[in-house]
Amino acid sequence: MATSRETTMKGTPLALVGPELKAGDKAPDFSVVDTGLKAVTLADTGNGVRIISVVPSLDTPVCDMQTKKFNEEAAALPGVDILTISMDLPFAQKRWCGAFGIDKIKMLSDHREGSFGSNYGTLIKDWRIESRAIFVLDSNNVILHAEYVKEVAEHPNYEAALAAARGAAAARA
Repeated sequence: MATSRETTMKGTPLALVGPELKAGDKAPDFSVVDTGLKAVTLADTGNGVRIISVVPSLDTPVCDMQTKKFNEEAAALPGVDILTISMDLPFAQKRWCGAFGIDKIKMLSDHREGSFGSNYGTLIKDWRIESRAIFVLDSNNVILHAEYVKEVAEHPNYEAALAAARGAAAARA
């Protein structure tokens, strides 16, 4: 039987759906949509190094800062694609990106099926939003770095994710 997993929101425990992935695991497939409502699967994200930044909602302060941070870092990460996944509707993601000039990362919405959250263990069951997490994938879809942020209102370890992505990109070059 699978062990119960949880995250917290300001100390309140919230149950998570799905597995806890670790470095070395094969990245599971998923089905999300981009801001143009086009279906996107893992294969559609390419075969390069990818950072997948998972946030509950762009309209909250930490998610806002996390997404802006990765947009800023993208220019200094040649050979690395950065994806942000949330349950926000694609229209809201597009509006938010336009309002803040976010143009170096790809926004993806898990609102239709919740398959990313279920397959990557980031879906908060009762609220049907994503928990905060970061995954770094190599060109073979192997997870190099996985961080599930225990407290949703806290920031992830940006430097650990960026270091894993830089290392993978340098090894590939």
